[in-house]
Amino acid sequence: PTPAERDTCRPWLVQELDLLRPTLRAVVVLGAFGWQAALPAFAAGGWTVPRPRPPFAHGGQVTLDAPDGPGLRLFGCFHVSQRNTFTGRLTPEMLRDVLRAAADAAGLPTR
Repeated sequence: PTPAERDTCRPWLVQELDLLRPTLRAVVVLGAFGWQAALPAFAAGGWTVPRPRPPFAHGGQVTLDAPDGPGLRLFGCFHVSQRNTFTGRLTPEMLRDVLRAAADAAGLPTR
């Protein structure tokens, strides 16, 4: 998507986040572009995004506080594109590690 498309879709993402708020504990964001899109959406949804904004990093984590309940953990993950997987920038083990960490943060069972 283009930056304009990303920004146009933000209100719908904020609505989805609002609907998920009661059970949302962890989110995995794919790629730097997704990270750049997610942080303003979470801020618009009422979560506190640290200043300065945390940079994207594979395996990076940030906790976003919520004014009306528990916060959530945001996890960065390289996008699962062919470019990243075919070149080894993202390996299956790297992806599993992020997904396991997110599941653990959400209180879900992991193997």
